[in-house]
This record gives sequence, C-alpha cells and structure tokens, in this order.
Amino acid sequence: QVQLVESGGGLVQPGGSLRLSCAASGSVSNIYTMNWHRQAPGKERELVARIYPSSRNTYYRDSVKGRFTISRENANSTIYLQMDSLKPEDTAVYYCQFASFHDTYWGQGTQVTVSS
Repeated sequence: QVQLVESGGGLVQPGGSLRLSCAASGSVSNIYTMNWHRQAPGKERELVARIYPSSRNTYYRDSVKGRFTISRENANSTIYLQMDSLKPEDTAVYYCQFASFHDTYWGQGTQVTVSS
C-alpha cells in the first residue's frame, strides 16, 4: 500500500510561483508513472504532468509547458511540481497520483488559487 501526501498549495498572485510536494510512504518499487492532476470547480480532473521513474522522461499538457516542471527525488518517494508564471486559469485542487501496473494511488489534494 502506498500513501501520498501533498503540500505546498496556497494563494498566489498572477505571475507568481508555487512548489507542490508529494511525499510517498510504503513500497514504491513497482510504480510505473508519477503524476500531477488538477481539478477546477465544475470541470473534469485533468492530467497536468507526468514523470516516468525509470527513465525520468516527462510529459506536460500544452497549457503548462514551459511554466511547470515535474521532478522526483529520494528513490521515487517524493515528487515535486514547480509552477511558475501562474495564471488565474491554473486555479484548481492539485492531486498527485502514482500508478503501478495493478494499482493506482491518490493523494488528498492541495488547493492552488491564483488571484490578485
């Protein structure tokens, strides 16, 4: 069993930065992808960024390319999402998610609000 705990959300002005963290406990040796998703009010949850632990290859949705950076450290147990040049449309609850071939794990979410 893997447990995920996010932190780092908050209120930031447009153009500002935040760094989200997702700390994992339990066995992560079989994790295939590590992901950040977000869900804005009244909208579906969407994948924001992904990192593959084995290759460190990354994926970003178009709307965050060049502004967000996903990274990993501590033998797969912690991932980060560095968010720069934030826009009001980035406002959402952000969730980390780890997936193995057989299971998927979600954190509880952290609120990010971009507003002046």
